Amino acid sequence: MLTLIKNANVYAPQHLGTKDILVGGEKILAIEDNIEPHSTFTKIIDAKGKVVTPGFIDQHVHIIGAGGKHGYASMTPEIMLGEFVACGSTTVVGLLGTDGTARSVKTLYAKTKALTDEGMSAYMFTSYFSIDPVTITSNIQDDMVFIDKVIGCKVAISDERSSYPTAHELLKHLREVRVGGQIAGKKGVLHIHLGKMSSQIDILLEIVKKYEFPIENISPTHVGRTKSLFDQSLEFAKLGGMIDITTGGTKYTDPYKSVLYALEQGISIDQLTFSSDGNAGLGKTDETGKVIGFKKAPVNLNYEQFRALVKDGGLPIDQAVKLITSNPAKNLALKQKGTIGVGFDADFCFLDDDLTLTDVIARGKVMMADKEIIVKGNFEH
Repeated sequence: MLTLIKNANVYAPQHLGTKDILVGGEKILAIEDNIEPHSTFTKIIDAKGKVVTPGFIDQHVHIIGAGGKHGYASMTPEIMLGEFVACGSTTVVGLLGTDGTARSVKTLYAKTKALTDEGMSAYMFTSYFSIDPVTITSNIQDDMVFIDKVIGCKVAISDERSSYPTAHELLKHLREVRVGGQIAGKKGVLHIHLGKMSSQIDILLEIVKKYEFPIENISPTHVGRTKSLFDQSLEFAKLGGMIDITTGGTKYTDPYKSVLYALEQGISIDQLTFSSDGNAGLGKTDETGKVIGFKKAPVNLNYEQFRALVKDGGLPIDQAVKLITSNPAKNLALKQKGTIGVGFDADFCFLDDDLTLTDVIARGKVMMADKEIIVKGNFEH
């Protein structure tokens, strides 16, 4: 199937200006100033007046649910395809949280495959908060080598729910992730949940400085939980690391303001990413702080914070959109994602003059058109 997108104002993420894009199947075949329509083209889409960006990437989302800190009834349900389409997320990375007992890493794999079958792109991190890994095979390295969707491993530090791992224990995980990735042709990252404890990321700085472990395999998230944590995370970024700002969880300020602050401190935009922590379990509290109910963390805040970064923060589109396109693709080494270029996957988001999301294409298929979701999950109808 050949699809021609005409008159698109392309941010690839670099601004290419008005271009025509030819899509064949799931791939981008050509990007030209003008591509004449042909009888062999199955669909022609006029994108005049629209900003067209790569599809958005969410590298931290609880696709099979999370929560459970307040009992079984506080566990969130799994997420459906249409919720991702509605906010332009064409690629997601699923993971477990606190719970690696009632939540199964095998179920996570099955959901990752299901979302892929339904039309988007999905990957996963193996294991969960604990330093004692929960894996599909017998160990982390084997998961990296033999499980197609596994691109890294999850663990937690500086959190009362973590296992209080030592540097040597984390280094063993990092070795398995890196070597397994080398064997499988993946980058391999240790995706590290950061809590609010005073230890912050001391152990990660030790691993990089004292043990000289390659920083590109270390992926800290929730860095904007507190101001002091964020400041220390900027030190990690200055060493060459990438840091992930959560848009939907606990944060000391609006995530887009954290980005602006990081830029003021001399951090490159290319070392920052957004992720939603979407579908995590959040408590509803009354005026005294007592938990009176539960809700799911939203999955749309990556898009909303990108929009705020442009409209309220004054950052150019070609810079702001990197946080949810090319930067997470680089962090995870998803070589066919995050860029509008020949040979890349045909994932696109269309935005109007107000940066309102209007259309979504994932793997060459129209998922949303004129703000209407066209493709939903099998159980959303």
